[in-house]
Amino acid sequence: MENNIRNIAIIAHVDHGKTTLVDEMLKQGRIFRENQTVQERFLDSNDLERERGITILSKNIAIDYKGVKINLIDTPGHADFGGEVERVLKMADGVLLLVDAFEGPMPQTRFVLQKALSLGLKPIVVINKVDRPDNRPEEVLEEVFDLFLELDADDFQLDFPTIYASGRDGWAVDELTDDRLSLEPLMEKIIEQVPAPKQIEGPLQLQITSIDYNDYVGRIGIGRVYRGEIKDGEKLLLLKRDGSSHRAEVKKLYTFEGLDKKYVDSVASGDICGVIGVEDVDIGDTLADQETPEPMPLIAIDEPTMSMTFMVNNSPFYGKEGKFVTSRQIHDRLFRAMKSDVAIRVEDTPSPDSFKVYGRGILHLSILMENMRREGYELQVGQPKVIYKEIDGKKAEPVEILIIDVPSDFSGKAIEIVGQQRGELVKMEPKGEIQHLEFHIPSRGLIGLRNRLLTATSGEAVMHHRFYQYEYFKGSIPQRQSGALISMADGQATAYAIDSLQDRGRFFIAPGDQIYKGQIIGENNKDKDLEVNIQRGKKLTNMRAAGSDRSLKLAPPTIFSLEESLEFINDDELVEITPESIRLRKIHLDENDRKRARQNKPLHQF
Repeated sequence: MENNIRNIAIIAHVDHGKTTLVDEMLKQGRIFRENQTVQERFLDSNDLERERGITILSKNIAIDYKGVKINLIDTPGHADFGGEVERVLKMADGVLLLVDAFEGPMPQTRFVLQKALSLGLKPIVVINKVDRPDNRPEEVLEEVFDLFLELDADDFQLDFPTIYASGRDGWAVDELTDDRLSLEPLMEKIIEQVPAPKQIEGPLQLQITSIDYNDYVGRIGIGRVYRGEIKDGEKLLLLKRDGSSHRAEVKKLYTFEGLDKKYVDSVASGDICGVIGVEDVDIGDTLADQETPEPMPLIAIDEPTMSMTFMVNNSPFYGKEGKFVTSRQIHDRLFRAMKSDVAIRVEDTPSPDSFKVYGRGILHLSILMENMRREGYELQVGQPKVIYKEIDGKKAEPVEILIIDVPSDFSGKAIEIVGQQRGELVKMEPKGEIQHLEFHIPSRGLIGLRNRLLTATSGEAVMHHRFYQYEYFKGSIPQRQSGALISMADGQATAYAIDSLQDRGRFFIAPGDQIYKGQIIGENNKDKDLEVNIQRGKKLTNMRAAGSDRSLKLAPPTIFSLEESLEFINDDELVEITPESIRLRKIHLDENDRKRARQNKPLHQF
C-alpha cells in the first residue's frame, strides 16, 4: 500500500497554463469516459474562476497511473488567498511548479512556492508553453534556480528535476530534443520524485484542511489521514482549534477517484478523504482516537490586512433587484463564509444593520461580495481600510511588495505615481522593451493605484503585489483628488442633461438609467463635489428652425468593475451592490446631511 499514493500540489501564476495542463492529465489518465463530454478547465469550476482565469478555491482530484493513485491538489495563485494556500499544501508531499516558458517566475508563483519550500516539500519544475514562438526555456530555468536560492531552498529542494511541456498540446519531455508524444514523462517523474506518504501506525490523526458543503448532509471535512486509519461508522473525538473537544461519529467516508467521489469503508494514513457526519467541523480541527486523542499542530494562517464595513442596503432602490436583503440574511451568509475561509473574520458592530469584515486584500473581499451578489444578496460596503498594529509603542501598517512591468517610455510616470502613494523603489531592471520595477508600498497606497497607473500608461502597465511585512506608519496619503458628480433628484437620466454637463467630467451612467438623489453619477474635473440635475429634459415648443437641433455626441460612460468601484470611493461614500447593478452613492443622500457630517468630521484623519 505504501508506494501506491502520491500527494502533489500544483503551483502556478495566473495564466501560466495550470488548469489546461491538468485537463490534459485527466484526459490522458482516461478519467473522462469515451462517451463523456470533456469539460474544459475543469478545475476552474466556479463561474468567477472561469471569468477571471484565476483559481480561488483549492480542489482535489485523483488520477490512477500504472496502479499508483496521484492525488492532485490545485492551489490558488493569488497572495490574497494565502489562507487557502497554507492549508492545502499541508496535504501534499511534493509540488509541481508550473512556469511560463516566456514570462518566467512571477510574483504570485513566488508567494506559493515560498510556503511550499518552508514546509519542506519536494519540487518538480515544469516549464510550460514551450511551443510559444517567443519561448526562452533555458533562461527561465536559470531564473527559477535563482528564485529557489533567494527563497532559501535546501540542497534537497535545489536538486529539482525539470520537465518541458505544452499543456495545450498534451505533451511533456525531459529534454527539449526528445519526441513530443504525451504527458507520460511528467507522470513518471511524479511517481519517481515525489516521496510516497509514510504509513504511520498508531491512533488516528486527521487534520481538516478544507470544508465542502452539501444541502443534504451539511458540512463535509476534507483532510489527509496523517496517522492510523479512519473507518466508516467509527466514533471519534473532534479536537477544535480553541482547545475544546467533543465526541463525533463518521456517517460516511469518501476518497477521490478521477473527478468523482468514491465511498469507502476505511482510509489508511497518507490518503486524502472527505468525512461526512461531523456537523460543526472547522478548518484546522483534528479528528482523533477517543482513547488517546492528540491534536495536530495548528495551521498558521496569515493575518487579515484590510477591513470593510458591510451594511444592509438602505438606498431608495432597496429590495428591487435582490432576494436576500435583511440584516439577518447578510449576517448568516457572512458567518457561513467565515467557516469555509479561515482568512476571513466577521465582527458585529454596535449597529444591527452593519458588520465589520476582515480579509487579505481588496481582491479577497471583492470575491466574497461578487459571490454574494450572484446568490441574490443586496448590500452596501464602505471604503476599504487597512488594519494597523502597534509595534514597540509605534503605529505600524501592512506594507506590500509591488511589481510593475511597464514600457520604458512610461517608467518615469509610474515611479512618480507610486512615489505619491508613499511607495519606495527598491529594484529597477530592463527586460527588453519593458522596465521591471519593484517597490515597497503601504497597503493603503494600493487603493486606487491601478486606475491611475493604467490611465497614465495608456493601459500598458501590468502590476502585481503581495504582502511583505508590517512597518512603521509611513505618513498620510492623499485620497482621490477629484470630486464627485452627484444627482440632486430622483428619476431617469436624459441624454440632453448628460450632453450639457459633459464638460464637467466623466459620467458613469447612460441615458435612460434610473437615478436617485445622492447617487454618484460621475467624476468631477475639479476637486469639489458637484450636485447636478441629470433628469433635465429639453423644453419643447412648436416652433423649430431648420438645423437648430444639433445631434448629441455623448462620450460612452465609464463602467467600473466591483474592485474599481471599491478603489474609487472616498470615506464618505458607499458602493451599493445588487445582483443586477453596482452603484456608487454618498453615505448621506441629502446635501444638508452631508454638510452637517463635514462640519462634525475630525480634522486629522488618515
